[in-house]
Amino acid sequence: MGARVVVLDYGFGNVRSATRALERVGAEVTLTADRTAAQDADGLVVPGVGAFGACIAGLRKVRGHEVIGRRIAGGRPVLGICVGMQILFDAGVEHGERAEGMGEWAGTVERLDAPVVPHMGWAPVEVPEGSRLFAGVENERFYFVHSYAAQNFTQGHDSFADPRFRPPLVTWAHAGTPIRGTRFVAAVEDGPLAATQFHPEKSGDAGARLLENWVRTLG
Repeated sequence: MGARVVVLDYGFGNVRSATRALERVGAEVTLTADRTAAQDADGLVVPGVGAFGACIAGLRKVRGHEVIGRRIAGGRPVLGICVGMQILFDAGVEHGERAEGMGEWAGTVERLDAPVVPHMGWAPVEVPEGSRLFAGVENERFYFVHSYAAQNFTQGHDSFADPRFRPPLVTWAHAGTPIRGTRFVAAVEDGPLAATQFHPEKSGDAGARLLENWVRTLG
């Protein structure tokens, strides 16, 4: 019997493709907005597409933010994908409008400063040493499609960091050219909370291996 995973169905996200991708790597997947099921599952996946503000509003409408918060507090795994990652930060600014996020990580999601936006297609990532999520796919490319991203990550990596806690592992990627472009957060691993800006469910064999790595942590 595979790990029990809930893909949170709150109206935003590639829920069908995420469900199929997780099933292919051996997870027993339920697509639902039911809070009890989401709380009790071995793992919770929070996909997201579209605008930051609309996604966080949709999440709050089904009280998904409460489930995510409880799971993190209890050390129970959560995986955010694309805008499902972005809403974990303090806030997002789109078209001059600021929307408050969940505040699990400090920082604001902002528009990419790159020659071509949206940033769409396959791109390499800079994986930190010790990553479990990227084990075996550290040198692979992943599929991105986004116009906004977190472009700084200082939490746990600055002079205010508490040495008693392990800092989050941050994976980076680049939009644009080396001369003109933006470095942005591609993934974060932070205890029970992990997230990717790219779409693992659209990233071929590399994405499947990453999802398999995550599912393996649930047992």
